[in-house]
Amino acid sequence: MRRHIIFFLLVIIATVAITTQAKADTDSRLHQILKSGELRVGTTGDWNPMTVRDPASNSYKGFDIDVIQELAKDLGVKLTFVPTDWKTLVNGIIANKYDMSTSASVTPARIRTVGFTKSYYQVSTVPLTLKSNLDKFKDWGDIDKPSVTVAVTLGTSQEQQVKKFFPNAKINSIEAPARDFQEVLAGRAQVSVTSNLEASLLTQAHQQLAVVPVSETRTPADLAFIVAQGDQVWLNYLNHWITIKLNRGFFEELRRKWMPGV
Repeated sequence: MRRHIIFFLLVIIATVAITTQAKADTDSRLHQILKSGELRVGTTGDWNPMTVRDPASNSYKGFDIDVIQELAKDLGVKLTFVPTDWKTLVNGIIANKYDMSTSASVTPARIRTVGFTKSYYQVSTVPLTLKSNLDKFKDWGDIDKPSVTVAVTLGTSQEQQVKKFFPNAKINSIEAPARDFQEVLAGRAQVSVTSNLEASLLTQAHQQLAVVPVSETRTPADLAFIVAQGDQVWLNYLNHWITIKLNRGFFEELRRKWMPGV
């Protein structure tokens, strides 16, 4: 009799587990995307070379854009980019305005409220200034002075970093669509802080700019897609997809296309 009861309980537990898993699968973003035939992706369009918006055509291009287009093709769905900015990027995920975002730095503050896929690129932080200021700025310590204004884009991971790096400097947070490096070019700030990836491209595009020759870069960070917390089905799909594409050299091809010499 006891064996029959135990067997009956095991059957109930297994049935509940299967039912729960089936519900999780149908509630997943992956199921919803496949059912609706649309993948919604939040992107700022202001981070070269990852995501750049063309105001004339309202279209996007860049490393991340190519990645997302490949993902949508493999899913067999329509792709819709949802404009956002760094200040509201995370909130857009929480509010279900989009299914995922283009890449962002994985930070302790962000992982409290959203999930991240596995990383597919790494960046670190460097300071930018005008070439004419290189005699004043040789390392991080030269920037941390009350007479120096440091510009940073509002809502980025660098915004929190500069407060720790430069407690004595004046911090000027710039709201998108304006950018921090533009403040340096305009003479309203002496320094801006960005990723080594973007800095390399900015110094190519703007000959007046230069990376401060610091002894070492700071705050290495993984780049990954942002997703909602608690959706393991969608997260598993994206992580496996990234692994497959990494193994097949897809990301390396894009690196050579968008980041030559970086």
